[in-house]
Amino acid sequence: MFVNAATERSLDLIASRASDVYKAFTPGATPANGDVETSRPTSRATADPLSVTAPPGTYFVTTDADGRTVYTRDGRLRVGNGGIVGSNGRAMLGYAKDDASLQALQFDAIDSALGRQQHLRVAPDGRVMYDRLAIEPRSGTQHAQPVCIGRLAVARFPAATKLSTRGDGTIAAPAGVAAHVGMPGDGDFGVLAPMREEQSRVDLDLSLERLHDAYVAFDALQAAHKAQGATGKVAMDLLK
Repeated sequence: MFVNAATERSLDLIASRASDVYKAFTPGATPANGDVETSRPTSRATADPLSVTAPPGTYFVTTDADGRTVYTRDGRLRVGNGGIVGSNGRAMLGYAKDDASLQALQFDAIDSALGRQQHLRVAPDGRVMYDRLAIEPRSGTQHAQPVCIGRLAVARFPAATKLSTRGDGTIAAPAGVAAHVGMPGDGDFGVLAPMREEQSRVDLDLSLERLHDAYVAFDALQAAHKAQGATGKVAMDLLK
């Protein structure tokens, strides 16, 4: 079926507005359309010790399904694949102890196999920690040994960088733009806020209003095309 350019643009706008409405329920998400973006980032308290928020303008480092490095403001972390992953199940990247390379943060394999990780938590400086439960052989008493598997990486981009939001909620940088990557609280970056959940940067009420406007505009365009078609038919009949 033939779709003219005006109709295609109208449908693209509806899809873009609908995507923004969906993002209103995704922590840390930014809208495709700036006219529905909230004035500033906000967060709320949570009882989850693996939920953290990054300082404004700062992103966590993760990967996409193809293993490429991408970024996110969503700090709802959880355990998966033997380490720490984001809410989408992808590995969160950071720096393991005594290793300066960016990598997935993994638990000790034996601790994972025996389920010895207790009281998982994230410190303000990005350290991912847990208590390893051990039994004293002679007394039989249990004691907890703090274990740090590494520190989460954070990144920021040059001012005015236009970041694009991907379908999985992560952020990608334009070609040729490199992120400055480091660790929370290392001097270049502020600290994380533990037990906080980032809120979406999409104003839900405003995004629903803009979506409604896009549908109204599309209906008006369709009505105009229909009227134009009817006028053309009348003209052809008169010529006959």
